[in-house]
Amino acid sequence: MGKKTKMEDMVMLNKYFLSIFKGKKILVTGHTGFKGSWLSLWLHELGADVVGFSLPPLTEPNNYDRCNLNERITSIIGDLRKFDCTSKVIAEQKPEIIFHLAAQTIVRLSYQESRMTYETNIMGLVNLLEAVKLHKSPKIIVIVTSDKCYENKEWVWAYRETDEIGGYDPYSSSKACAEIIASTYRRSFFDKLKIHLATARAGNVIGGGDWSEDRIVPDCIRAIIKNEKILIRNPSATRPWQYILEPLSGYLWLAALLYQNGAKYASAWNFGPPTYQEETVENIVKLSISYWKGTFSSKYQTNKNNDEPHESHNLRLDCNKAYHLLNWKGILDVRNSVKKTINWYKKFYQGEKDIYHLCLNEIVEYCKLAQKSGIQWANASGEQHCK
Repeated sequence: MGKKTKMEDMVMLNKYFLSIFKGKKILVTGHTGFKGSWLSLWLHELGADVVGFSLPPLTEPNNYDRCNLNERITSIIGDLRKFDCTSKVIAEQKPEIIFHLAAQTIVRLSYQESRMTYETNIMGLVNLLEAVKLHKSPKIIVIVTSDKCYENKEWVWAYRETDEIGGYDPYSSSKACAEIIASTYRRSFFDKLKIHLATARAGNVIGGGDWSEDRIVPDCIRAIIKNEKILIRNPSATRPWQYILEPLSGYLWLAALLYQNGAKYASAWNFGPPTYQEETVENIVKLSISYWKGTFSSKYQTNKNNDEPHESHNLRLDCNKAYHLLNWKGILDVRNSVKKTINWYKKFYQGEKDIYHLCLNEIVEYCKLAQKSGIQWANASGEQHCK
């Protein structure tokens, strides 16, 4: 069984992020997904009254069910593409803060299900923002888009928040559209209503509890436990890999600062690792296999199918804006990110039953590391930051 979290650690958690979230009604869309389930768990432990709104989990197993989150938060199963349903959630729950994570997130699936991708990622967002405009609630909105919202020119330097947005594939273009829509609602409506909206563009997130198709680490795990070969489509492609708690800490800190200082932080933000920490897909696979260290002998091979849809080769994020203006940065290098991820899956497949505390202990450990590293969200008090 997973070890229980110490009481002093619980007290410690409530001091982070300026203690902004304690006692507040917070809506998380996409709470049944990989990132949404981790964020909902973290917010719950920060003392928030969490309401989740999402479709049912898309995979089995999934982190939402294994953590029994429905027993700890208010879970509303519904479809953002239906405006009446979305409007009802906002009207009845009256959240003070919204984290919008609900999306169709897989690039290759967006080629197969283009209409669904656009309906979810564009009209789902429009429905949410229209409901907010109608009910004039909440005060703060953080919309999670993607690093793939940039018009990828395959250049060697990293993309900044002021660079051109666009997208070759339906998924990427839908996220570029989401950025435009968010900016439009902010300037046309929400500035007047004193509703502060920001967008967050994270890198490629890895961590325990993800069983999605066409993601490299979950694909590795599935192959390893079946002792099958791991197929790699683009072995030399680079991505801004980061551990699940890195971008989530950025979302939480951004929301806390928005709550305190409003319009000053209502803009687009990149959350990713330093560019020197990027690794190729092939190296991520090698690290995943090496950190498993079990009796399995899975190997990998390149899938040379020329009919594969287009995917970006190089993608880098410039996170200097978040570093200088939010005092945020990632604290785990790529190797430790992969190691922590693989260790989570090893515990799961070795029979760990208490997945909630498995995740919670990861959060506690990460918070302690952030505090030791002098990261501001883990050390700031409200009084200090307002000076």
